[in-house]
Amino acid sequence: MASALSALNKLKERLQELTPVRLLLLTNEEMRACYVSRQKSGYIKYLAEAIVSGQLILTDLEDLPDDIVRSKLIALKGIGHWTADVYLMFVLQHSDVFPLGDLAAVNALRRVKNLQANITKEELLAIANKWQPYRTIATMLLWHFYLSSPKNRGLVV
Repeated sequence: MASALSALNKLKERLQELTPVRLLLLTNEEMRACYVSRQKSGYIKYLAEAIVSGQLILTDLEDLPDDIVRSKLIALKGIGHWTADVYLMFVLQHSDVFPLGDLAAVNALRRVKNLQANITKEELLAIANKWQPYRTIATMLLWHFYLSSPKNRGLVV
């Protein structure tokens, strides 16, 4: 998390205003100077181009069901389930999302419930489904628990 925050801060420092159009103006070398890897740089520029070209209109996602938002986002190169879930939680502020691909949330759930390491994703999801319609809130509590654990103290959010 600390490295992602450093990259974001470097991009903001370089661009002043972080917009898709301004991101597209950066060279690969400038992106690397902002701690962005070549692969992530490609994904970021692909997303910026999709927004600028109108292929992706973010405001159109606001009133769509979660599964449709996920499918539209995941169709874009470099965006996976975790990114789509985090977008639903933090940007669209949906209250009923459990990011099954989030290692911190899953590991905290394993610790809280004293679950075996080999528990399946389906079993984890069955546990999280009991928290509907507030799985996002439960996830935030799990993240807090994870970051508050002695071995995770000092991680920057």
